[in-house]
Formats: sequence, C-alpha cells, structure tokens
Amino acid sequence: MALISRSCGAAVRYSSNPLFLPSKCFEGSNVYCNRLTTAANTSSTLTERKRDMKEDGLNLQDFISGELSEKSMWEEYRGNLKRQKGERLRLPPWLKTEIPIGKNYNKLKNTLRELNLNTVCEEARCPNIGECWGGGEYATATATIMLMGDTCTRGCRFCSVKTARRPPPLDPEEPYNTAKAIAAWGLDYVVLTSVDRDDIPDGGAEHFAKTVSNLKGRNPEILVECLTPDFRGDLSAVEKIALSGLDVYAHNVETVRDLQRHVRDPRANFDQSLSVLRHAKKVKPCVLTKTSIMLGLGETDVQIRAALKELRDSGVDCLTLGQYMQPTKRHLKVEEYVTPEKFTYWEKVGQEMGFVYTASGPLVRSSYKAVAWLVQDAPKL
Repeated sequence: MALISRSCGAAVRYSSNPLFLPSKCFEGSNVYCNRLTTAANTSSTLTERKRDMKEDGLNLQDFISGELSEKSMWEEYRGNLKRQKGERLRLPPWLKTEIPIGKNYNKLKNTLRELNLNTVCEEARCPNIGECWGGGEYATATATIMLMGDTCTRGCRFCSVKTARRPPPLDPEEPYNTAKAIAAWGLDYVVLTSVDRDDIPDGGAEHFAKTVSNLKGRNPEILVECLTPDFRGDLSAVEKIALSGLDVYAHNVETVRDLQRHVRDPRANFDQSLSVLRHAKKVKPCVLTKTSIMLGLGETDVQIRAALKELRDSGVDCLTLGQYMQPTKRHLKVEEYVTPEKFTYWEKVGQEMGFVYTASGPLVRSSYKAVAWLVQDAPKL
C-alpha cells in the first residue's frame, strides 16, 4: 500500500456555458501554477510581497524555494510555529516546494486547453500541480472536478469560495459534459466535488449521481470518488450518491469536534458529518469512506486523537491530514504550523487505529492522490 505524503487535486468545472473559476476559489491553501516559468522567474519587492500577502494570502514565491528544502534545514528552523496575539506566522521551510513536472503533465494540460476546461489547479494556485497531473511516483493521473458552479450557499471561516443565498441554477447538461471530458482525459482516478447548494431540494445529490453514472457508462474502469457536502443531514441524498456506482465516498469533517462552530458554517457540525459517512457505509458496505482534517487551527493533541477515534468508530476507512493555510486576511489565522515530524506521528496513529490508509503531511489536501494506492491494488479489493 503506497502512502502519499503531499496532496491537492486538479479541479475542473465543465458546463455548456462559458467557463470561469475565480482566482479566489480555494486560494491560500494552494499556489497559482499557470505560466509557471514566468512566475517563478519574476521577483517582486519586499513591500509588494507583504502587501499581496496581507490582501490575498500566500503566493507562488512563498512556496517555491528553488530547491526543495532538506530535512536538516527543517530541524534547524527557529521561527515561531505557534501564533502569539497580534502576530502573523512566517511560512516555514517545509511548506516551500519544487514544482515537479511528470511525464503525463503536458498531455493533460493540452487536453484541458482543447476541451476549454478551467482547473482549480491553475486558477487556485496549487503547489502540487505537476505531481498530480504528471502521475508522480506511481504514474497515476488524477483530477478533481468541480460540479454545480463556483458559488457556495455557506460561509465557512477557512474557505474563500464566494457565497450567495441563491447561486445560479445548475446546468442540466453538466453531468453528461463532465463525463465526456473526463473520458477524453484517460485518467485513472477522478474526484467529483462541489460547493454546498442548500438552495436545491436535494442539495445537488441527483446531479452528482448522474455524473457518476454517465462517467462509469463511458469508462467502467475509472475509479470515482465523490467528495460531497453534508446535504443538511438528508440521508436520502447521501444514499442516492452512495448507490450511484462510485468507489469512494468522501465528506470532510474539516476540524476537531470542539472547533466546529469556530471554523465551519453553523449549518455544519461534527455529528451531522459523521452521520453522512456512517450512512454511506451502511447502504453500500463495500464503498470506501474518507474524510479530511486540517491542522493548525488551535486544536490540541487530545482533541485530534478523540476525533480520529470517533471517525474510526464510525467506520471511516480513509483519512487525510494537512496544514491549514489562511486564504486571505479576512479568514481564520493560522494558529500553528505543524512540523513534518508531527504529521508523520499522526500518520502512524491513524495506521495503528486501523484506517485503511492515512495520508498525513503539511501539503496534503483531501482531493489529491491520497488514494493512488487504490489504483495499484484495485484488483485485490
């Protein structure tokens, strides 16, 4: 079983209408990777960088170090890792990264251009674009598709996706068009995700299910993960997706129990999220369930361990843990930068608790290749 230590997916939105994903979408936890060579060679003044960071969060230069930082440098780092009152933490060296370009990268990028698709990888500044698109060590090309638009009906304090009470209506052709586009890519693994759509009676569950069925009809071999909202606790919506033909049902609890109201929209909570994950497993026992937790929001070790136990007791199979990154000055500040060694510790804890896999690392994100091992081991499952 291969454990992947870094994570963030390529996310795409496809519809019959002109496509646009704002640069604000998911920014801060990712790095803008369009025109990589130009951006990497462009320097800015310290004043400009501080201003940009204050307004818009982290940018490309904050992450690219020229050479990937060595572990010895991490251990020698003496900067503050826990935020003091009124302070803004500096980015530690282990969050600076190279941008690897795999052998499949150019092929996928060219396909995107031909299909006129926009990606959250490019639009939302993802630091792992090369590894994700290129297939990385295991040559497993992955992508994350953004369904149902770019406007959310909720306002979580960690997320910079724009919000509205009544986003634009769904594109009825999107499930078909998305499946057609993905099939043309020749991907091994795809994640379907979306914003929350509380304005729709079933929260968009039918839209998810149609996309999965269309995709599996075109390519039965592709592995499909759905990273879904909580549908306000509507278990019939959960069931609709769980029985759609997907391979992995994912829903993120985001943080530990005690920080839920501080971090997430009031309409979300830990118990509601657990009920989603439990019900998906109940209606389809063979499906893998998956969730993700951000670290660095002020949680304690005791709270993390308690959250992991509740998740495992609820039958959750797969777990990812990554560093929270502040998108803009209007969002929650980073309370702590967690060291790579501590992430390794939590990975070991997850394994000992019995999760099928635990992907834990500073740059891990929930929709990357954290289940790339599934592609390798699929015949055995």
